[in-house]
Amino acid sequence: MDCRAFTERLLRFDTTDGRERPAAEWVRTQLADFGFETYTWTADAERLADHPSFPDDPAEIDTADRPSVAGVLEFGDPEAGPTLVLNGHLDVVPADAELWDTDPFEPSWDGDDLTARGAADMKAGFAACVFAALDVRDAVESGDRSLDGRVVVEGVAGEEEGGIGAAAAALDTPYPFERDAVVVAEPTDLRCVTATEGTVMKRLHLQGRSAHAATRWVGESVLPHFETIRDAFEQLEAERAESVTHPLYEEFPIPWPICCGRVEAGSWASTVPATLTAEWRIGVAPGETVSEVEAQFAERLAEVVADDDWLTAHPPTFERFTIQFEPAEISPDEPVVGALQSAMTEAGLAETDAQGATYGADSRHYVAAGIPTVLFGPGTIEQAHFPNETIHWPDVATARDVLAGTVETYLAE
Repeated sequence: MDCRAFTERLLRFDTTDGRERPAAEWVRTQLADFGFETYTWTADAERLADHPSFPDDPAEIDTADRPSVAGVLEFGDPEAGPTLVLNGHLDVVPADAELWDTDPFEPSWDGDDLTARGAADMKAGFAACVFAALDVRDAVESGDRSLDGRVVVEGVAGEEEGGIGAAAAALDTPYPFERDAVVVAEPTDLRCVTATEGTVMKRLHLQGRSAHAATRWVGESVLPHFETIRDAFEQLEAERAESVTHPLYEEFPIPWPICCGRVEAGSWASTVPATLTAEWRIGVAPGETVSEVEAQFAERLAEVVADDDWLTAHPPTFERFTIQFEPAEISPDEPVVGALQSAMTEAGLAETDAQGATYGADSRHYVAAGIPTVLFGPGTIEQAHFPNETIHWPDVATARDVLAGTVETYLAE
């Protein structure tokens, strides 16, 4: 089975909503057939409940029947050299078939462009990891390379839900050896990403007073109050863009974006809306903590409440929900970054400088465990989570070459 066929088959698995098991079992079988020594682990919800990324209640963390898998190849004297992990996640976000031109889980080709849910985020990137590792083995077996060490290829569960499989692997290693560095093959557009942004997820609830639409002046609509709060939060976003600086984020028009992604208000078209729930994603810069940024927005909300008699008498709630992402960053001087940049140059990529990303990734779990981790992979984040998600196959081939070169350079150092 070649890389293209492997990717197509993996894309046919619907791995949304905790359904990674069939894909993980298939991947484990393929890795074994390719000659990898395989490992499997399942996260412990109680263990993750103590982790800052996850809810405090284990019942809110779906880990059951969601294995992560890995394959290991050893070269020369594996104890004499380093271990490099190539990581990808097997889960994908849901796909609304009505918004797609094709079946999201039936890969389709248009020339060199491959369309399916997960094509960019990130099953093609994971496939590039698998076949890059095999390319290194072929080079060693042919005598073209002499290496000591190991390469691990991980396919983890639940990245879109906070990094369930990666967090478990970072907290309690599933391997009988140490890991020295990780490359996560997220869709970085073939760029070297050493810093990822954090996020805090918050739910706002407002209370007004209902009234018949014919006499709406006797009610208290929550909508103007929500608009005032939204304006205040967007102003804080603009202030943070000026006051919180980072050299890897100067290219972004909004480096620490906030997004109100969901709003639900009212109960009936002919009734003044008396309740509102809004869910926010708030960006956290590398060097900040989730708690620090959370406190800034809570303070700004308190200022709005203090200036409004209704809100003072009926204070809103503003609480965390779901998962949180701490930011992560490593030094561009880390050996794994140098190995990656050397391989990028060898592959003809002109832009090799370290970059920052405004999204979070599983890299943060490994960085928190003291394992230097860099992001590099095919595809672009603009395609991730989108209808008709597409990746340009030549970029997958380039990523495969770069990842193989990274392994060879890192293990040879």
